[in-house]
Amino acid sequence: MAWVSLVVAGLFEMFGVGMINKLHNDRNWQSLVLLILAFGASFMFLAYSMKTLPMGTAYAIWTGIGASGGAILGMLLYGESKDWRRLVFIGMVLGAAIGLKIVS
Repeated sequence: MAWVSLVVAGLFEMFGVGMINKLHNDRNWQSLVLLILAFGASFMFLAYSMKTLPMGTAYAIWTGIGASGGAILGMLLYGESKDWRRLVFIGMVLGAAIGLKIVS
């Protein structure tokens, strides 16, 4: 259950990053509320997963999901570069996260 919670925390972090961009572009209170809720939920699920998982592993996975997911969201929704090198490095981040799961 801790791993599921950690993935959910990462997904909420991705959503929060998307809301940062939306708030930057739109400047409305709905985006701010969603941003606060997303990061609040992300921290809550991260804290729950850290009751079972080692801190270093949980934090690395959480930031990996957030960073790579944020980059992918930028490519899909905001027209950011889809250069093959970006995809290779995103794959490396995800590979490292999977490696941490395997050895934990």
